[in-house]
Amino acid sequence: MTKPLWQPDAERVGSANMTRFAELVSDAHNIPVGDFAKNPASAYNVLHQWSLEQKEKFWSDVWDYCDVIAESKGTQVLVDGNKMPGAKWFPDARLNFAENLLRKRGEETAIVFRGEDKTTRTLSWDELHQQTAAVASALKEAGVKSGDRVAGFMPNVPETIVAILACASIGAVWSSCSPDFGVRGVVDRFGQIEPLVLFACDGYFYNGKFHDCTVKVNEILEELPSVQLVVVASMQPESDQNSSGAVPEEIDRNSVSFGEIQQKYSEASLTFTQLPFNHPLYIMYSSGTTGVPKCIVHSAGGTLLKHLQEHRMHCDVKPGDRLFYFTTCGWMMWNWLVTGLASEATLMLYDGSPFYPDGNVLFDYIDDEKINIFGTSAKYIDAVNKAGLCPKKSHKLSSLKAILSTGSTLSPESFSFVYEQVKTDVCLSSVSGGTDIIACFVGGNPVLPVYRGELQCRLLGMAVEVFDDDGNSLEGEKGELVCTEVFPSMPIGFWNDAQGTKYHKAYFDKYDNVWCHGDFVELTSRNGMVIHGRSDAVLNPGGVRIGTAEIYRQVEQLDEIVESLVIGQNWQSDVRVVLFVKLREGVVLDETLGKKITGKIRANCTPRHVPAVILAVDDIPRTKSGKIVELAVRQVVHGEEVKNKEALANPEALEYFANRAELSV
Repeated sequence: MTKPLWQPDAERVGSANMTRFAELVSDAHNIPVGDFAKNPASAYNVLHQWSLEQKEKFWSDVWDYCDVIAESKGTQVLVDGNKMPGAKWFPDARLNFAENLLRKRGEETAIVFRGEDKTTRTLSWDELHQQTAAVASALKEAGVKSGDRVAGFMPNVPETIVAILACASIGAVWSSCSPDFGVRGVVDRFGQIEPLVLFACDGYFYNGKFHDCTVKVNEILEELPSVQLVVVASMQPESDQNSSGAVPEEIDRNSVSFGEIQQKYSEASLTFTQLPFNHPLYIMYSSGTTGVPKCIVHSAGGTLLKHLQEHRMHCDVKPGDRLFYFTTCGWMMWNWLVTGLASEATLMLYDGSPFYPDGNVLFDYIDDEKINIFGTSAKYIDAVNKAGLCPKKSHKLSSLKAILSTGSTLSPESFSFVYEQVKTDVCLSSVSGGTDIIACFVGGNPVLPVYRGELQCRLLGMAVEVFDDDGNSLEGEKGELVCTEVFPSMPIGFWNDAQGTKYHKAYFDKYDNVWCHGDFVELTSRNGMVIHGRSDAVLNPGGVRIGTAEIYRQVEQLDEIVESLVIGQNWQSDVRVVLFVKLREGVVLDETLGKKITGKIRANCTPRHVPAVILAVDDIPRTKSGKIVELAVRQVVHGEEVKNKEALANPEALEYFANRAELSV
């Protein structure tokens, strides 16, 4: 039997929020959950099943356990609970998202920020409250009211969190992009939602350089006539800043600096507008690599309740914990991180390259600031491994109790690397969800063991199954990740989609009344899950479905290869597998290396997995959040137009895939 890489000791299980919640549920509803310390898998399975069968009681209990602050909870939990979409959660509730995040007061630290340029800042809870009050007052004076949109073109800094809290306090809707986005990528997003106010930075640090953004901001404003006010946060080196804190003259539109707002409204008081549970909070965006990005609208109540449940039960966040996620403001993990304030965690922010000046910077941050929960991407963990780092030897990491990973599939080798070279006693939680639900379907659990290559569990309240193409449930076989029951963080809908046509097509076309997420997955005998890649990128040579992650796992173990991308190319009335590899400096893709690659794939997968063609490329195209874009490459190879290259972090990389003689049909 496979041994776990890690399992919690009795003390950790006994003190976990998950255990405490299970005890309360068991007492209140006479549910025989069982003993987490003696048989955690059995106890969790009982609790999970109850959370699905009694979803109204479950989500009501989550509300109470997490102490949701509200003017009214109401007596109804769910209306039209069998409609997907169409269900309405807590229809009589009145609450405010920001009030829940600003529940704590005092001089304790609420936010710690560290920049690549070594800038360090902190905000206490009282300072965060006061700065939010100042910005909220400025927004109201500018005419912003409930339902109006406010956009952020900002790095991951305290000012951005203050801005979203201020928006939420008055019921405005927040939407953000990171400053590394190109002008067209920003306009394609914000242009659809017509914001009244734009929060913008004058630049940002990355990879040892300050990147000025003032020209870019003006170009964006030229195409956003709806913007009435620009609030500028200066990120320039202190020696270059205007001593008065005023906005640089280069910003053309009516503008004010963040510092000026704080001075003008220093005595402002903060009030929280009480709003329906389903009131819009965020507008998020699909990747946009196949057309103009879809604008996904998320509710205040659904986002709050789902994040509280994930933070407290599945990440075991406790008051005072130091919570970190390496993310930009263009990735949903930033929104997820922000809600950590509602659990009274201290948010740990970092902006810049995680490998400048070297790969130790984030591990230094863990040690220096005693970070407890460290979130990052699977690609980052793989990059640390390939850089030959051994944080277990170079750093103490004594404060660290959990590592979270998402963004792409965390390979079994990366699981092993974490426990062998980072820290032995840590809960490694690979999680999977998405911008679509601003949350997770599958992920971590502090009371369950961690097995190599597996996501630990289906999250509470999430009726996740694996379906074949005909809608039959599978176990131990690969298929579509679906969710068969409603949950609070389902989108309200898409912006400018009054009839719900785009929303329905995105998730409900394949199976009636069932959410189809687009991941190709497998449910294990332990009720864990293995992610095999996106189902729309699944390879189909000879009619056999192959997940791209299966090939990546083998190829990227080879020292010669930095990264890879695989597609299926239409070929002679079938599909052939084509593999692209980015090689280490000085390495050449010769016959010997080619045979080494195919031999490893053949030995550890099947002959069907072996690529028909292997080509070296200079770079692999990816989205702003670091995900490789197999579909865009497939389009280029087939001579199709990539409709929105601005959605890519490195669109020039697509040139390596075009007009390759080796791929001529």
